Amino acid sequence: MYSKVFIVDDDEISVFLTETLLEIVQFTQSCIGFSCATHAIAEIISAVTDKAYQKLPDIIFLDLNMPHMSGWDFLDRLLPYEEELLSKCQIYILTSSVDQVDMDKAQKYKVVSGFLQKPLDEEIIKRISNS
Repeated sequence: MYSKVFIVDDDEISVFLTETLLEIVQFTQSCIGFSCATHAIAEIISAVTDKAYQKLPDIIFLDLNMPHMSGWDFLDRLLPYEEELLSKCQIYILTSSVDQVDMDKAQKYKVVSGFLQKPLDEEIIKRISNS
């Protein structure tokens, strides 16, 4: 079981469904949903710059298509902190996109551990738990 998971997605229904599944399968002790990527990025950067790594989530499920700050913008903002995050936090893109261009682009970010299709299911959660 993971200590903390962030879900960064502007779609409240998607956040609710993901949180519910993670609770049912006892995937995490704490699940925090962010409808605004800028709030999540601020929390992550603050934890890294303060060396307060215990405040970081173990896993982030990140949507790509969001207003104000897209998932790509989010990942770009993390680039200066990538090396520190690699051993402390896994990021999974969780999107409805099936675009191969998006899948290829995601592989260019070292912090991205996987590219997942919405909605999450138990099988995917088991694979993440076993990785």
